[in-house]
Amino acid sequence: MKLLTAATLLLASSTVVASPAPLVSIASHDAFFSNIAAHCGKAYEGKVSVDNAAGPSSFAGKKLVMHVRKCTDSELQVPFHVGDDASRTWIITKTGSGLSLKHDHRHKNGSNDISTMYGGHTNDAGFAQMQSFPADQYSKELFVAQGIAQSVGNTWQMYIYPEVFTYRLIRQGREFKVDFDLTKPITPPAAPWGYTD
Repeated sequence: MKLLTAATLLLASSTVVASPAPLVSIASHDAFFSNIAAHCGKAYEGKVSVDNAAGPSSFAGKKLVMHVRKCTDSELQVPFHVGDDASRTWIITKTGSGLSLKHDHRHKNGSNDISTMYGGHTNDAGFAQMQSFPADQYSKELFVAQGIAQSVGNTWQMYIYPEVFTYRLIRQGREFKVDFDLTKPITPPAAPWGYTD
């Protein structure tokens, strides 16, 4: 009888281990994620509304397009096209302890840029319309190794309202913001570098 009980417990415990854990999330993170996912498959044009960097902007005079290209229950892939440059994809992921934002940067041949997958993770509930992503440890180490230590203070923010989506970067002395018009969908661009349709 004891042997049977032990075998039953072992079977039960192995069943529990084998089952995938449900992805725990809170209402504000779910709502923010869903508000962006509602635009899946659509693309929108934007414009730089704030850029206080010294010197000419690399975004000046270029068509800026965000494309909510691929959506699953736990991940959103949003390429950000700057003119003919299709190197950038924002990846928003439900992690079970919040939301992660990563910047996937690729070369035209699809290989990883030396500066890729940097970003951050939410550290509070945020709001259904807005989330902040302070730089994570991987990103801080990457920035220091690349000689841009000022970027360790980066916080990325995303805002989603019925008529506008905003991507914003802030740190001490630096602000960059792009606003995309969600009222006027445009023809989606081709897949970003490193991705296929």
